[in-house]
Amino acid sequence: MSDDDTPHRVVCRLGALLDDRGMTLVQLAVATGITVANLSVLKNGRARAIRFSTLTAVCDALGCTPGDLLDLEPA
Repeated sequence: MSDDDTPHRVVCRLGALLDDRGMTLVQLAVATGITVANLSVLKNGRARAIRFSTLTAVCDALGCTPGDLLDLEPA
């Protein structure tokens, strides 16, 4: 299994945070300067990595911390 195929337990709560704030991916994209396509990959759990600059921009726009955005599923 290559590194890209290795399962991980990190989950992203972007969808829930957007719902809580009544915000769309398009609005978040405008607020962060990150493309809707990249935010969609993150929201739908298909991201294999996230840059700290992206994480910072999303957290700033949503008024949250990385711990609010990312979680670890039990083993």
